[in-house]
Amino acid sequence: MADEPQRHKKKEEEEIEQLKEVEHKESLMDKISEKLHGHDSSSDSDQDDKATSVKSKIFRLFGREKPVHKVFGGGKPADIFLWRNKKVSGGVLGGVTAIYVLFELIGYHLLTLICHSLILVLAVLFLWSNASSFINKSPPSIPKVHIPEDTVKNIASAIRSEINHGLAILRDIATGKDLKKFLIVIAGLWILSILGSCCNFLTLFYISFVLLFTVPVLYEKYDDKVDAIAEKAFREIKKQYAMFDAKVLSKIPKGPSKDKKKA
Repeated sequence: MADEPQRHKKKEEEEIEQLKEVEHKESLMDKISEKLHGHDSSSDSDQDDKATSVKSKIFRLFGREKPVHKVFGGGKPADIFLWRNKKVSGGVLGGVTAIYVLFELIGYHLLTLICHSLILVLAVLFLWSNASSFINKSPPSIPKVHIPEDTVKNIASAIRSEINHGLAILRDIATGKDLKKFLIVIAGLWILSILGSCCNFLTLFYISFVLLFTVPVLYEKYDDKVDAIAEKAFREIKKQYAMFDAKVLSKIPKGPSKDKKKA
């Protein structure tokens, strides 16, 4: 059990070393190509082929250039999602599961849960305070709870930034600049609409939370095998998209370009 964090750390160091090795080979290839720039075009093409083969030697899912732990920020949230501390991760997942069972399966309501919890806590503290003279034990001190202003501002600023980024992406898609991105977004929204018709928001949120606690840790453990399969899948998707583009998309009539309109 104690050796598992060391094993994850060793694996991350190995991935970093592999990436550094590839970058070193790429820079070496660039230097060689610069020295041989005055030679014939055949030697230049050979160097380009070698550099391309080096770049494509290691395929990472979604272009990942860092270990999985670093992708999640490398802090306590990453430790929780990747089960570095099994007690904390299990406690968080168990708490979310208990909330889901209360609200979805038993039919409890949020306002009812908050009121019942406050009634229980206030009743215990009130009775303990009045009975402290009989049991010769003072009740626990109740700390002052307040929400820091800076924390609220930082959270609001982060949410605003993400919303603006999403709106900018939607605007670029709506202007028709990238057909591939448009098809991906439409397919994603269509899949979400199907999931939304099959289950409610709370169930969808719980499924996403469980996937967040299982998929990253499994990917970190079997990343080499997953990356190899993903590489084959992406090649096949690109091949099918090229065929679809040649047979369908290229035949769709397009409006006049901006240059022609200006002329």
